[in-house]
Amino acid sequence: MVGRDGEGSLPTIGAEAWESKLAATPIPKEAMNKLIMNFLVTEGYIEAARAFIKESGTEPGLDLDTITDRMEVRKAVQAGNVYSAIEKVNDMNPEILESQEDLFFHLQQQRLIELIRSGNVESALDFAEEYLAPQGEENPKFLEDLERTVALLAFEDAKSSPVGGLMDIAQRQKTASELNAAILGSQCAEKDARLPMLIKMLLWSQTQLDDKANYPHISDLVTGQLDVKAE
Repeated sequence: MVGRDGEGSLPTIGAEAWESKLAATPIPKEAMNKLIMNFLVTEGYIEAARAFIKESGTEPGLDLDTITDRMEVRKAVQAGNVYSAIEKVNDMNPEILESQEDLFFHLQQQRLIELIRSGNVESALDFAEEYLAPQGEENPKFLEDLERTVALLAFEDAKSSPVGGLMDIAQRQKTASELNAAILGSQCAEKDARLPMLIKMLLWSQTQLDDKANYPHISDLVTGQLDVKAE
């Protein structure tokens, strides 16, 4: 039921009316299956993808064997083995790094971070001078990131420094995700899974609707639990 709580108040949509509207919205099973497969392939869940092919008959849109190679690259970066990741990518497709200077710089930057993490100051300085400084000279947009990274060497406890965020595992994850997206792009696949983007759109839509009505919110994204938001 839709009603108003009082003059000037927002209209209220009851749970029954809301669920009736949701139930009346057609969502083809094939579209849902493709959404699930897209997530499994993009995020690298190869065994789950194979099982889902058998269960639903949904085609993955690419050779599943390439997922194994891509995940090995991603895991190498996440473990700090950036040079190994670069070698694996070049074995897969050397054009990926040759054509994306931003990505290549970020991988080299991550290699420098790992050298600093290991405490090898001399090797870090040599690496920065030989590999990163020339990139900064050729493209000034890299200079700020280069300076921030080299600045880690000025602190005894780099993790607690103003630029210590570069030492976080999240920085490895960021670099790994950028490389993962580049590999997917080279395979003519979507760079990002659709499901997380749809969830973001859902949360944004709920925020927008908050100003227009009182209605049942999805309070639990895992179960889809609907709760009527109290005024």
